[in-house]
Amino acid sequence: MALSVGIDVCDVVRFSEVMARRPRIVERLFTERERRDTKLKPERLAARFAAKEATLKTLKVGLGGAAWHDIEVRKLPSGAPCLHLTGRAAELANSLGLSTFEISLTHTDISAAAIVVATSEARDAR
Repeated sequence: MALSVGIDVCDVVRFSEVMARRPRIVERLFTERERRDTKLKPERLAARFAAKEATLKTLKVGLGGAAWHDIEVRKLPSGAPCLHLTGRAAELANSLGLSTFEISLTHTDISAAAIVVATSEARDAR
């Protein structure tokens, strides 16, 4: 079984300041679905940004290793987050034998964090 873990923390205040200075960055970093799901709230976007960086770490690459839109945080019907990989991110996952991704997000008004655990074996359905 392959196992890979990534974690990242994002400063929400700083992220908000970047959004104010460069409003188009939101479209560059996040898919339409992510923008809709977060209602463009900075703390929610910052958590998803942390998730994208944590995912890149599980894929053993740094920034630029895959396009931002190739890593999408979606919501399950329960409201829990899940990852959807396409393009280069999906290729990297496949090359590493990673098929199952578990994700956890958290945020406050000040900070946001995400952890991603990827394995080669499917877990029991919940």
